[in-house]
Amino acid sequence: MIARGGPRQFALPLALPASCDRADLLVDETNADALAWLDRPEAWPGGRLALFGPEGVGKTHMARAFAAERGWRWLDGPALRGLVPPSPGGTVLDDADAVAEDAALLHLINLCAERQEGLLLVGREAPARWPVRLADLASRLRATSAVGVGPPGEDLLAALLAKLFADRQLRVGPEVQGWLLARLPREAAALAEAVARLDRAALGAGGPVTRALARAALAGWDGFGAAAEDDASATGREAASPATPALL
Repeated sequence: MIARGGPRQFALPLALPASCDRADLLVDETNADALAWLDRPEAWPGGRLALFGPEGVGKTHMARAFAAERGWRWLDGPALRGLVPPSPGGTVLDDADAVAEDAALLHLINLCAERQEGLLLVGREAPARWPVRLADLASRLRATSAVGVGPPGEDLLAALLAKLFADRQLRVGPEVQGWLLARLPREAAALAEAVARLDRAALGAGGPVTRALARAALAGWDGFGAAAEDDASATGREAASPATPALL
């Protein structure tokens, strides 16, 4: 392990694998209903459920954790074509609202229903609103029970940011974390990207994550709010180290 207080190091662009463990899911009122439904697939009407919500709210994490626990196969909507073979267990279809062929999705729904196999569809909107052309498919989608996942609340975002730093063994004070939360998008994916950038910057500088380092490392990134300049005069007193990288 490289000591963060030592000489400057060259940061290697090594991405940490995203965890899909159920234990790593943080729960609040925005996803509690969805998780409750995922815990009871035997109660899904017709054996089918749709999980929907905007990008960055953790749908894929939840679905992958569910698939791993149940041993269900994983399929991607944009790659779904032709006749899908049966599966011994259930099926999770990610990006189901972006399937390559409507007929392939209709076949998959019919196959799972005939074989009494579970089917979890994941998309950004409720299935009744998906842009499909086949009348039979539209009818089946309207009959699919759906549960939504909302944007994470403030407490969940704070817990997620703290966890992301802890996963990378980065010690970041609560003041800096609060400062970052006020300036970053309210999405899990954006927080993960910001933490990855800060990790590379801190490793390259050989020092801790401060406001000055965070401003330098995140400057120019679309996900970093312009409000960061509001307290430039106050944080200007934080003398930026000459080793602080401009942007990684």
